[in-house]
Amino acid sequence: MDIKEIQSLIKFVAKSGASEVKLEMEDIKITIRTGSQGSGGETTIVQQIPMAQAPVAQAPAPAAAPAPAAAAAPEAAKADDDSKYITIKSPIIGTFYRKPSPDKPAFVEVGKDIKEGDVLCVIEAMKLFNDIESEVSGKIVKILVDDSSPVEFDQPLFLVDPS
Repeated sequence: MDIKEIQSLIKFVAKSGASEVKLEMEDIKITIRTGSQGSGGETTIVQQIPMAQAPVAQAPAPAAAPAPAAAAAPEAAKADDDSKYITIKSPIIGTFYRKPSPDKPAFVEVGKDIKEGDVLCVIEAMKLFNDIESEVSGKIVKILVDDSSPVEFDQPLFLVDPS
């Protein structure tokens, strides 16, 4: 399936009034949702290659050494610290952008207070730019993704302190 066929499918689904359409083929899975994302008329596309076709490289497990065991304790403490924060995750697969355009300032910075509905970033999927809005109010504690990086569905993007 090429890009023109996908674009035609998007237009057809948008005009049909369907809220969600799923299409699965040998090497691709497409889900198109319209109008249900809250900001009227936006179309979201999610594409995935099945895991069976993705090459998986696994290194043999090294013998346990004291140094990694000692390093695990600080990581556990860090996980406990992060548990008090809300994680904002990517609703789609695409490219993460912190700015609306290269010459504009970033939507949010670490330490900035945000409200529910504030735009946090943009994720580009199939030449469509989707504003990602906050579902919580609080303060940005950490930005977990670099600008212009690819992101996966449900990948953590931001840590927010709700207090």
